[in-house]
Amino acid sequence: MPFPVTSPSLTRALAQRGYADPTAVQSAVLAPETEGRDLLVSAQTGSGKTVAFGLALASTVLGESETMPATHAPLVLVIAPTRELALQVHAELTWLYEFTRARILSCVGGMDPRREARMLAAGCHFVVGTPGRLKDHIERGNLRLDELEAVVLDEADEMLDLGFREELEFILSEAPQSRRTLLFSATIAREIAALARTYQQNALRIDTVAANQPHADIEYRAIRVLAHEQEAALVNILRAQDSRALVFCATRDTVRTLHANLTARGFTAVALSGDLSQVERNAALSALRESRAQVCIATDVAARGLDLPDLDLVIHADLPTNKATFLHRSGRTGRAGRKGVSVLLVPPQRRRRAEMLLREANAEAIWLTPPTPDEIHAKDEERLLTHPLLHETPDATKLALAAKLLERTNPELIAAAFVKLAQANLPAPAEITVLPPESTRPARAPHTTKADRAMVGHGSWFRVALGRKQNADPRWLVPLICKAGGITKQEIGAIRIFDRETKFEIAHEAAYAFANAAAAQSEARIEPAAPPGAARPHFDGKPKPGLPKKTPGKPRFAKPDGKLNEQQRRRRNKAGHA
Repeated sequence: MPFPVTSPSLTRALAQRGYADPTAVQSAVLAPETEGRDLLVSAQTGSGKTVAFGLALASTVLGESETMPATHAPLVLVIAPTRELALQVHAELTWLYEFTRARILSCVGGMDPRREARMLAAGCHFVVGTPGRLKDHIERGNLRLDELEAVVLDEADEMLDLGFREELEFILSEAPQSRRTLLFSATIAREIAALARTYQQNALRIDTVAANQPHADIEYRAIRVLAHEQEAALVNILRAQDSRALVFCATRDTVRTLHANLTARGFTAVALSGDLSQVERNAALSALRESRAQVCIATDVAARGLDLPDLDLVIHADLPTNKATFLHRSGRTGRAGRKGVSVLLVPPQRRRRAEMLLREANAEAIWLTPPTPDEIHAKDEERLLTHPLLHETPDATKLALAAKLLERTNPELIAAAFVKLAQANLPAPAEITVLPPESTRPARAPHTTKADRAMVGHGSWFRVALGRKQNADPRWLVPLICKAGGITKQEIGAIRIFDRETKFEIAHEAAYAFANAAAAQSEARIEPAAPPGAARPHFDGKPKPGLPKKTPGKPRFAKPDGKLNEQQRRRRNKAGHA
C-alpha cells in the first residue's frame, strides 16, 4: 500500500529514503477522517511516529504548494521530552521536508541559547525543542508563537513522567487557540487524557496497539544468574550475541563502573548518563550509530527517546522499577519492523520481581542460564567459518599476493594467522556458575509457611559460626543471610540459635544458588549443616583409629601408676568414698 501523500516534494523524499509502505500509525494518521483535526495517538516506540506526524502536518502547512511559504515566525512547534529525541525528530523532519525548502531549528538544553536565539530571529518554519528550553525562549521573547498553525507533543507520557507539566501548560497556553494539536503517547493514561481534554478540540483518538499487547517484534529472555556473577553474565551475553547492545543501569555510578569494567575487558563501550555534557552525549551516540562502539551503558533518563538504528539487543543489568520503564527500555529495539531481543538479568532474590514485571507487561519470557565459555567459543568458530571475507571475490592484486604467500608459507599457517587476526580483539568470556535446569528444582508447595517447611523437611540446612555468645538475633541474622546468599527472607525457613552457631533452613529451590553465592563471599562463613537434633553417628564401643584405648574402671585423671591425684582424692572424700 503506497503512502497516501499528495505533495510531490514529500513523495520524492520518501522514495529517496526507501519508504515504500506506511506503518500502522502512519496509515492511521493519514486516513481521510483525520484531515485538519486534533489527534490523540497511542503507538509503540519505533513505529514511525515522527514521519507520521510530519506527513499529517503537510496539509496544514503546505496545502497545495510544493514549497513552504515565506514566514518569519514558526508555523509548527514540536515538543519532545529529551535532547536526544528532539535532535532525532529534527533530523527526521529535515530529510522529510528537504525538497520543500523548509527551515527547521532545534532548541534543546546543553546547546548555546544565544546561537539558538540568533537562528530564531532569522526565521524558520519548524521548531523542535525540549519543554524547558522552549519556555525560556518564549519568556525572553526569542520565540514567537502568534503564527503557529500546529503543535506536536511527542511522547507526552514521558514528558509528564519527567515533571514537565508546568512547562507544557505554559507553552500550550501561549499558542493560538486556532492551532492543530497532535499528541503522541505510548499509553493514554489518565493524565494524558486530562491534558488532551484541556488543550485539544474534538480530538480524534487513534489506538494502533491493543491494550496490554506486548511488542510483537521483541523476544523477551530472562537469564537466571547468581547475584555476584551478574557482570560475568553480562559479558558472556554480549560475547554470545555479538551485536550492538544497549545496557540499562539504575544509577550513574553503576553506569560509570560498568563502562570502565567492560572497556577494561576489551569491549568498545560508551556511556550515557545525566552528568555528561551534550557534546559528550552526541559523541557517544555517534560512536554507536557509526559502529565504532558495540555497547552503550545508560541510565533510564539518559536513554529516554533514544533511537538507535539496527539495535538488536537490550539488556536490563538492573531490573526496571515498573512496567512503563520495562516497556520503554525494551522498546529501544524491535523498531521499524526489525526484530530485537530484550534480556533481563535475574538473580534469585529478584525472581519474583521479574515475574511480576513480565506478567504486568503481558510478555512471555524464555528462562535461560548465561552462555558458558564453551558455548561462546563454539559461536566464535561458527562465525569464523562464515566470515564475510571468506565469501568475497578478491581482485587480481590480492590473488597475486595470496599466491606468493602460498609459495612461501604452509597453508595451515596462513589459515591459523587468519584465525588469530579475526579473533584478536574478542574479549575473553567470563567463567560462570552453571545453574541446574529449572525442571530439576522441586517447586515449593503452595501456601506453606516457614514453620510448615521446617516440619515437613522442604528445606536444606546451613550453619554460620554466630550464636548466643555473639548476641545472634534473627533481626540482623536474616539480612546477613539474604545478602550473603543472594536470596529473599521468604526463602529462609526455620532458624535455630545455639551457643556458638546458628543453623537455618533454605528452601530447596534456592539452596543450590545460595550455597554458591555464600561460598564466594567473605563476610560470614556459611556452610551446609545437618538439621538440628539429627542423630549423631552410633558409637559401637570400638576404639577409633589413632586414639588410645581407655582402661575400664580406671579413673579419668589417674596417673600412669594408677594412683589418684590430690584433686581426685578430695572429690572422692567429699562424696563419702574415703
